[in-house]
Amino acid sequence: SVDTFDISNSRSKNKYYCITTMFLLVKSQLEGVSASFSVQFDLMHFFLFHQISITVIEARQLIGLNMDPVVCVEIGDDKKYTSMKESTNCPYYNEYFVFDFHVPPDVMFDKIIKLSVIHSKNLLRSGTLVGNFKMDVGTVYSQPEHQFYHKWAILSDPDDITASCKGYIKCDIAVVSKGDNIKTPHKANETDEDDIEGNLLLPEGIPAERQWARFYVKIYRAEGLPKMNTSIMANVKKAFIGENRDLVDPYVQVQFAGQKGKTSVQKSSYEPIWNEQVIFTELFPPLCKRLKVQIRDSDKVNDVAIGSYFIDLRKISNDGDKGFLPTMGPAWVNMYGSTRQYSLIDEHQDLNDGLGEGVSFRARLLLSVAVEILDTTSPEIIGSTEIQVEGVSNISEVRVRPVENPCSRVKEFFLFGSFLEATMIDRKIGDKPITFEITIGSMIFPFLLEYQRRRLYNSNMMDKIADKLVSACIIVLQSCRFVTLANKDLNQPGRTKLDRERLKSCMREMSRLIRTQVKKNTVRDKLKLVQNFLQRLRFLADEPQHSIPDVFVWMMSNNKRIAYARIPSKDILYSTVDEETGKDCGKVKAVFLKLPGKKGFGPAGWTVQAKLELYLWLGLNKQRKEFLSGLPNGFEEIKAAKSGSGPHFAPPVSLVYNMKQVFQLRAHMYQARSLFAADSSGLSDPFARVFFSTHSQVTEILSETLCPTWDQLLVFDDVELFGEASELRDDPPIIVVEIYDQDTVGKAEFIGRTFAKPTIKMCDEHYGPPRFPPQLEYYQIYRGNSTAGELLAAFELLQVNRADLPPLEQPTDSERGPILPVPLGIRPVLSRYRIEVLFWGLRDLKRINLAQVDRPRVDIECAGRGVQSVLIQNYKKNPNFSTLVKWFEVDLPENELLHPPLNIRVVDCRAFGRYTLVGSHAVSSLRRFIYSAPDKTSNNWATAGEKTDLTECKTVRMWLTRAATKRNKPTCVVLFIRLCWHVQVFNKELETEFGMFEDWLHTFNLYRGKAGDDDEHAFDDDRIVGRFKGSLCMYKVPLSEEITKEAGFDPNMGMFQSIPHNDPIHVLVRVYVVRATELHPADINGKADPYVVIKLGKSEVKDKENYISKQLNPVFGKSFDIEATFPMESMLTVSVYDWDLVGTDDLIGETKIDLENRFYSKFRATCGISSQYSVHGYNIWRDPLKPSQILAKLCKESKIDAPQYGPGGKVKVKQTEEHLALAVLNHWEEIPRVGCKLVPEHVETRPLLNPDKPGIEQGRIEMWVDMFPMDMPAPGPALDISPRKPKRYELRVVIWNTDEVILEDDDYFTGEKSSDIFVRGWLKGHQEDKQDTDVHYHSLTGEGNFNWRFVFPFDYLMAEEKIVISKKESMFSWDETEYKIPPRLTLQVWDADHFSADDFLGAIELDLNRFPRGAKTAKQCTLAMIQNEHELPTISIFKQKRVKGWWPFAGKVEAELHLVTAEEAEKSPVGLGRNEPDPLEKPNRPDTTFLWFLSPLKAIRYLVCNRYKWLIIKIVLALLLLIMVGLFLYSMPGYLVKKLLGA
Repeated sequence: SVDTFDISNSRSKNKYYCITTMFLLVKSQLEGVSASFSVQFDLMHFFLFHQISITVIEARQLIGLNMDPVVCVEIGDDKKYTSMKESTNCPYYNEYFVFDFHVPPDVMFDKIIKLSVIHSKNLLRSGTLVGNFKMDVGTVYSQPEHQFYHKWAILSDPDDITASCKGYIKCDIAVVSKGDNIKTPHKANETDEDDIEGNLLLPEGIPAERQWARFYVKIYRAEGLPKMNTSIMANVKKAFIGENRDLVDPYVQVQFAGQKGKTSVQKSSYEPIWNEQVIFTELFPPLCKRLKVQIRDSDKVNDVAIGSYFIDLRKISNDGDKGFLPTMGPAWVNMYGSTRQYSLIDEHQDLNDGLGEGVSFRARLLLSVAVEILDTTSPEIIGSTEIQVEGVSNISEVRVRPVENPCSRVKEFFLFGSFLEATMIDRKIGDKPITFEITIGSMIFPFLLEYQRRRLYNSNMMDKIADKLVSACIIVLQSCRFVTLANKDLNQPGRTKLDRERLKSCMREMSRLIRTQVKKNTVRDKLKLVQNFLQRLRFLADEPQHSIPDVFVWMMSNNKRIAYARIPSKDILYSTVDEETGKDCGKVKAVFLKLPGKKGFGPAGWTVQAKLELYLWLGLNKQRKEFLSGLPNGFEEIKAAKSGSGPHFAPPVSLVYNMKQVFQLRAHMYQARSLFAADSSGLSDPFARVFFSTHSQVTEILSETLCPTWDQLLVFDDVELFGEASELRDDPPIIVVEIYDQDTVGKAEFIGRTFAKPTIKMCDEHYGPPRFPPQLEYYQIYRGNSTAGELLAAFELLQVNRADLPPLEQPTDSERGPILPVPLGIRPVLSRYRIEVLFWGLRDLKRINLAQVDRPRVDIECAGRGVQSVLIQNYKKNPNFSTLVKWFEVDLPENELLHPPLNIRVVDCRAFGRYTLVGSHAVSSLRRFIYSAPDKTSNNWATAGEKTDLTECKTVRMWLTRAATKRNKPTCVVLFIRLCWHVQVFNKELETEFGMFEDWLHTFNLYRGKAGDDDEHAFDDDRIVGRFKGSLCMYKVPLSEEITKEAGFDPNMGMFQSIPHNDPIHVLVRVYVVRATELHPADINGKADPYVVIKLGKSEVKDKENYISKQLNPVFGKSFDIEATFPMESMLTVSVYDWDLVGTDDLIGETKIDLENRFYSKFRATCGISSQYSVHGYNIWRDPLKPSQILAKLCKESKIDAPQYGPGGKVKVKQTEEHLALAVLNHWEEIPRVGCKLVPEHVETRPLLNPDKPGIEQGRIEMWVDMFPMDMPAPGPALDISPRKPKRYELRVVIWNTDEVILEDDDYFTGEKSSDIFVRGWLKGHQEDKQDTDVHYHSLTGEGNFNWRFVFPFDYLMAEEKIVISKKESMFSWDETEYKIPPRLTLQVWDADHFSADDFLGAIELDLNRFPRGAKTAKQCTLAMIQNEHELPTISIFKQKRVKGWWPFAGKVEAELHLVTAEEAEKSPVGLGRNEPDPLEKPNRPDTTFLWFLSPLKAIRYLVCNRYKWLIIKIVLALLLLIMVGLFLYSMPGYLVKKLLGA
């Protein structure tokens, strides 16, 4: 399997030697990245921060009696529990849990989220599982916004699959990775959310009723296992035991849906045979996407993974109408991981666990997967979901059709490789002997399946069709060709059920593709259609039964493996049909070698270790005569001296090229932009190195810039390329350009890499349009998998013919030396531009080298020209510039896309003429700063509300007239305004809604320090050392005279007319903090004790004494006033801290607001414009300026005549000028040319971030900010936004009667069914206030009479429809915690027992805001009242106040609900039960209602006499008769004697 050789690359004038390597795989089974223009790096070593937030809201319809449910939330090995809710089947929790992980994405997405409901869990017992729900994290992340919101999870019992649904859990699940923003969906109607069946926690397309299924994973055998111990241990073992046995004890472990199943351990075997199946029982379709199969080595100390393989269930199934259940195999699957050589410490062991791209073949495993849907009604079904492991027959013994037997035929394959050149070898190893190694599999496979080639052929055809989607005609032809070719090998050995089903799916897709092409659509529809087909074809092209192992190319030095490349075998597989051939088969490809495993991550691993020009060919041995057909022509084969009895077509040992072409490469390196910051200063000293074939050249080094303009032509003379000229023209070699940062000490640091193809000109072609001269293009620069800038360059490859080569320009700049500039034909056409710079100020400059910045200056540079700001004399005293506007002129390309970046640098001017760089910023695109003259013809005054129905709302008509000017005529505006009041709530930051408030004043972050590579530090927040505030304006010169001659035009301000002064200004800042939501837990109990901290400049306000105990969704309702001076104090920080009794308080999260941009913005963000003008009440006008004053000020600033207020039209509305002015302000954006949307009265929602967890929200805060200049009239007092106080209510519930209650007891004497009925009731959340009626003993019909009153006092928030409860969580709690839960009344019926626990009979729970109206009579009361609750009208006790009727539970109950306020309750009090005041009458119960052992005589009377009265009478009469007969018989003889004797 391995062929190694030394590099012997000798060159002469006319010869080019090429080393070849060949593999003849005799009786070898091969079952079904070469880099083109990119080098792919492994993403599995990117450890990212992930946060999973789960809110358990409530549970419904839990199966069980008198439950005490707890919800367990489990992700991986982490478990968290909700609180226990007593005696309810519908518990309400509203508890929030957060799980933090720092793992690679694939590991994260395979984790299982498990929600379980447990009954009666406490410290002493684990409780009883009611049901659970499972889903993997990847399913959640694939949802819109990466979340499920207010969905119901269906609970099932894993121990009894024959049972029905065990209940539902309503929850929110969100998965957040770094940089993700979770948007809370619009809150639906609560009635819609209560529709459980319509809001199930299932992805789209998954049926609501899932069936149980068995997943059979059959494990047959494995081959090619590597050695798992050292040779020393083998010798020791042989010496002591006397035998040389294999040092590996393998077994297979299968993981699916959070469960693990294992086969038996096969001792000492490199070719283990198991013939076992692992059976999982899960709901189908499963909510877990992948199944992991792993071969492990059993060890007494620690089991070690040999190799892993993942099976994506989506690729082995089809959920369409003509789909099929998951099925696979029997087929071989290949496992890859670390190198096969064993070492005590394997540095690449993670690869064997599936974490990363494998660098070597490890083993292959013969397995199959099948799914069987279970009939849960069958009595033979085993009810448990425990994993089963059973034996199966050997695959060779199974009686199947020959085409399904994977052991039926043997084939020989032939692999040929030819190394044309090896370049770009790292200098560290370039001076040492280097060998290359090619491996494929392990060369011990005994046979090959015929159909596995067909799998890869079909996959290659699908890939090629996808590649040609650009042409509809080609697609149709290719699709028809696929249908023809794919049906060729239907009867070949090795064809599995999955092969047949996938072929049907591919046929259907091809048929759809052919039919759809003839339809007429718009261009956008066609593009969308093509994208959908492309995605589908790529999915189908990925063959899940890819059994042919991949090819690995290794570079070794001193017997050490240095770098590798992995080439998929299907890409080099040969077929006689061109469509079936792999894309790289028989072609010379550039292969880039990279470091293995974790070494390949980071700057050291991202450099190319070597670049190979490699030719590979893989095909059947009988087709080997074609193996040289793809090589460039002009070579001579050199074969071995003696080939022996080898095959007829013996491969050559080397190739000698005599045919060569000579070219000249011209690399026009113009500029680069947005490069990676490689130095600690935040800049780089970049230069570019261009590689082409065996040549390389470098550009000059430009110091301290991220946007270098080299303007340099690199000429590669005498570039020899071997092969025919036509071949080179069609497929020229690629050019590699690497950007480096030159360091004073040490070698240059790698910045990034890009690839390019030259425009080639042969000697017989004319050098002219349209192909020549080539145009400059942007090439994306990559650093690993991330972008690191762009290169603007052009490349041309000219065949040498001295007479035809275009001349080269000579160096024109004597200072640069002999550096050739980019020729004029390629250099962009330049025009004269003027760039005006607004220097406003500098903010938040950090210390540089432990010294504070005192006298900063800003330098602006673009295309070699620039301007400097004035010096700020004292940064601490005033960080603004005294001179605002400066300009400079520069020659820039006419094409805006080719404009060079503009560099902003801030330096600190220190003593003795020293300058220290503070930070820099590169403006990569100047397009947004290009000045465009206003449209003078724009005079379209929009009219709002033209379609408003005047009968529905009051209207105001206002005329705003303006005097005629030279530009505009008088204009009349009619505005129809709806008179209503509302506050707009933004679900994001206010600045994102208004363009970051950069309408004229922009903020440029200043960066310093080296940029981060790993994704943990990819955000540049840590590199920000300050901010430059200013703006840019760019325009061609000369400027139109119409602009400069306008009235009031100040030439010193240029295009920045009418901007305010930047002198310090005193401002009153009023911060309103409404509430925070979904805060990250900060305490061990999963809660937090949050409070607010406001910081502005040196002022800090801590609201620590008003912390809110144990809340993750606290309502603060606070306002804070801080006086500040702009610009010194302009960054507002609002933080939420967690209060701790002991130790320092912990920061939960913070948000920062730039107040200065808001203050000066034309959007007027100082104080939101209300929709209604009020001088009293809760919506009082807050701004010191009245609407008319604001409108007059806006008109003056916009150079518009002052507004004139005229009479209303036909509609007479008594409104003041303030109402009319406010109407205009609310529609200011409709004013042409000068109008813009003014910030309305609002609440903004801002994310809270924590520096320790960058990029991940730690919660959100709802707030707004008002700003009032101190030189204006003082504003009124702050609005009172304190949280609403709950109102005290008292609910009086009278239990009148029950009927048809379940009879639970049997009478001791009579055997009759009876119950001792009593009713228990409480309000949810007040379980400690449970109240019971008295007992209705010995009810024979289920009827009970009580006349019993419950009284439940509670606090209620009408706006939120929640009961407010404040209590301590436990006896150890420091203070009370506030809970808000829905108002729900629970009524239970029980059977009283005196010598045992009472028996629970049933219950009903009424939502006091929405519950069905009670029936008037017991006969009309049915279960349909609660089963069809959504279809029936509901009532609210808070509106109706008093309700009486019959409701069903385990029987029927007649109750009366009466709601009164606390004041009403105090005026008319009532007693509990039947007590005073306002007592209830005693119920008229039957005489049989008593306790038998307290009244035995009464019991005899009612229980015995009533039932057996006539029987007793009969018995008594019979006894009397017997007594009389007995007495007669007794006295008769004596009486006769007396008579006879005459006595």
